[in-house]
Amino acid sequence: MNVKPLRDRVLVKPLEETETTKGGIVLPDTAKEKPQRGKVVAVGSGKVKHGQVIPLEVKEGDVIIYEKYGPSEIKVDGEEYLILKEEDILAIIK
Repeated sequence: MNVKPLRDRVLVKPLEETETTKGGIVLPDTAKEKPQRGKVVAVGSGKVKHGQVIPLEVKEGDVIIYEKYGPSEIKVDGEEYLILKEEDILAIIK
């Protein structure tokens, strides 16, 4: 893949949520919520503030939780990815 996000944007591969509930009920595709977890695939150069570039806190390989309705969906080589701003990232899962 040859996609490089610009500035404070991050390219994320969404991680699929489980298809069954804790009680063992299998959920159909229409009942599933949008995933909010993903793996960072690529990061931009950083946010420009007062003429200086501030590097991003996330890095490639981090698993993150992001805003449900913030990212833009794209397809690259038949795979679905998300592009979102760093400010739409809520947490890094350690």
